[in-house]
Amino acid sequence: MTEPLDLAGIGIGPFNLSIAALLDSPPHSQRPRLEARFFDRKPGFDWHPGMLLPGVRLQTSFLKDLVTGVAPQSPYSFLQFLVSQQRFYQFLAAELPAISRVEYGQYLSWAAAQLTSLHFDSQLETVDFDGGHFRLHFSDDRQPVAARHLCLGTGKPPWVPDCCRPHLGSDCFHAIGIANRTFNLRGKRVAIVGGGQSGAEVLQAILDEYWGRPAQINWLSRRSNFAPLDETPFTNEYFTPQYIAAFFDLPGAVKQRVVEEQKLASDGISPATLKAIYRRLYEGQVRGDLFRVRLMPGRELQGMARQGDTYRLAYRNRLDATQQQCEAEVVILATGFSQQLPAYLAPLRECLELNDSGQLILDQHFQVQWKNMATNRIYAVNAGRFSHGIAEPQMSLMCWRSATIINHLAGEEIFDTGQGTGMVDWRG
Repeated sequence: MTEPLDLAGIGIGPFNLSIAALLDSPPHSQRPRLEARFFDRKPGFDWHPGMLLPGVRLQTSFLKDLVTGVAPQSPYSFLQFLVSQQRFYQFLAAELPAISRVEYGQYLSWAAAQLTSLHFDSQLETVDFDGGHFRLHFSDDRQPVAARHLCLGTGKPPWVPDCCRPHLGSDCFHAIGIANRTFNLRGKRVAIVGGGQSGAEVLQAILDEYWGRPAQINWLSRRSNFAPLDETPFTNEYFTPQYIAAFFDLPGAVKQRVVEEQKLASDGISPATLKAIYRRLYEGQVRGDLFRVRLMPGRELQGMARQGDTYRLAYRNRLDATQQQCEAEVVILATGFSQQLPAYLAPLRECLELNDSGQLILDQHFQVQWKNMATNRIYAVNAGRFSHGIAEPQMSLMCWRSATIINHLAGEEIFDTGQGTGMVDWRG
């Protein structure tokens, strides 16, 4: 057994990377250090490499990076990255409305490469508790790692509709890894299921014939239309510490309703993407050279069957309640992600407090409610959509959440997470 760490982070995505970067930044670096390590099964850092399609842009400001909101002097800011790459002035001259995901991925990888607390090629099997410490057991022959506290950041698995699961394979797959797939859509009928940003990005790439020229595209969405992300100023007030504070103490039923009402504040399609798609369709009509495209919002998928090389998708039209169907040789599922309790927590499951949906319950410090939380803490990132609001799974408040966790872990205010005064009086 190793000497106990103060904190073991499980998973190295942007959220745990933010915690690692702040733990290596002023003002924390000027205090007694918390001994922390972060583990991931991947051989090195990457961020959704399977979704880095051409022209895809971030829906969040570049200033909402790993550290800037609470530690602007940190060496791990996006601006530091630009200077290190010698393209600060070119970035300013470009006047980009939003940065590309490719560039943001480069930034995250740049920060990860400098942090010695990150440990890749670490396949975690289980986590148990010996009464004083957590013990992390890995698949290789290394000694278990002991830690006083944990931070869970292993992300969410792709969600696949039940009717599609039996058909998963080379011609029916989730969109999360599409950029890394080798396939040919030339002359084929294609169905895209899912009307959010990912579905729109996949459609845009297909319209640009990224995988060849298809014969037909069917884009299905359960939503009543292909709706834009709400990026207006007062909606962005949802993505502030002030709103999190107002939201947290609301009754559970109210939180559920409010989160659903605010869906398009975090899960809509970028207006620029919608304009690009519409213009591409219009120009195709003008030139008369566009393959057949059917845009079908308000369709609720109910079944899927296969006959030979053809899939038949059955769905209900929510506008007029009619039963409809379409056929395709390739089905791409842009259906989002599901919230599941990680398998490695199985030894601790009986000690965890879960809600009626089987999800972790978090306090205001993003701490998981469990049997021994008074002495050994479990923090979780990207697990509090219905406890902290729609901002919690997003990168908008990433560094503020990281600072909140570090302050709570250290028992002092290392980083200023003060709420200040917002523009909106949420609860009087």
